[in-house]
Amino acid sequence: MHFSDYPIPALMTIAKRPELVFTRGQGAWLYDSENKRYLDFIQGWAVNCLGHCHATMINALTTQAQRLINPGPAFYNAPMAELASLLTRLSCFQKVFFANSGAEANEGAIKLARKWGRKFKNGAHEIITFNHSFHGRTLATMSASGKAGWDTMYAPQVAGFPKAELNDIASVERCIHSKTVAVMLEPIQGEAGVLGATREFMQQLRALTQKHNLLLIVDEVQTGCGRTGQLFAYQWSEIEPDIMTLGKGIGGGVPLAALLARDEVACFEAGEQGGTYNGNPLMCAVGVAVLEHISKAEFLASVRERATYFSHVLLKVSNDYGLAGERGAGLLRALLLSKEIGHEIVETARELNPEGLLLNAARPNLLRFMPALNVSEDEIDLMLAMLRKVLDKLA
Repeated sequence: MHFSDYPIPALMTIAKRPELVFTRGQGAWLYDSENKRYLDFIQGWAVNCLGHCHATMINALTTQAQRLINPGPAFYNAPMAELASLLTRLSCFQKVFFANSGAEANEGAIKLARKWGRKFKNGAHEIITFNHSFHGRTLATMSASGKAGWDTMYAPQVAGFPKAELNDIASVERCIHSKTVAVMLEPIQGEAGVLGATREFMQQLRALTQKHNLLLIVDEVQTGCGRTGQLFAYQWSEIEPDIMTLGKGIGGGVPLAALLARDEVACFEAGEQGGTYNGNPLMCAVGVAVLEHISKAEFLASVRERATYFSHVLLKVSNDYGLAGERGAGLLRALLLSKEIGHEIVETARELNPEGLLLNAARPNLLRFMPALNVSEDEIDLMLAMLRKVLDKLA
């Protein structure tokens, strides 16, 4: 079918989508309705950690779908319990709440911090967040975010999110007062252009929050689940946060997210938090399969190996074309451009023939890469060969 044969006008406009409809995917490749294929280095914005339609996920979905799909959130189910147990065993947390998206998980983290502040810190409720951060698209998570323009889009904002600067501990300290309950950050600011918190800053932040009896919340919606080469990015800094949120990679492509907390912080009482699909067994069964796969030591080692290779070849492209370098951690990387042509590169790459290339420009002056965690060196090489064609064409 051609694009014009689909009932696209029935959809609300929420993004500038290209005029193509994807109909199937396999591994690193997506196929549109006219059977053109595209090498996918976005993977659902760091969601498809095992690529498209991985057998591990298909088996988990089909097996669970024949057993139980939705008993409702008021009852326990086996995959929910199994995934919660697996997450606590692999992390420094003891309690888990499941949600459908990273934004919901972050909303839950905000609620939990405020509840903890009311119960244990004289009603403290303000959460220090960071300029250029991204925590989701609900009203509270947009207010927590430091994304330019979001303070007026759906004004008035939810109050209580003073902003500090990443890797500037003094800016955090200046925001602390009697109503402060927590500090919340992404270990790597993906939407800001893959800007990472340093190990030193993460350790300073942990020490500062402990000094002032504040909660430390890490938003690992994008960096969690193996993306940086450790299962969770906070592990690189050898700290233990109080709350962590997960999304994207935890479901490998299905809608699944999680809010994790230490025992002492998990103070929700019955009726204070919930969700119709909280702990849905179909999604949690996939989560178990994905997490068991990506948490293996050899799998994480392969992510680190691919990351080293990817960084090396991106630097070579940068040097060959006089660009501004590359940065990132694991398989979340950015190529820094010499001018603001990121969106033009994205458009041109997608329109390559006979095969297209799917890229993301998180900022006009850079490209962000979020391939599947099992991407091969051959696929990286092919992507860079295609990117070189685009750069040659634009030059």
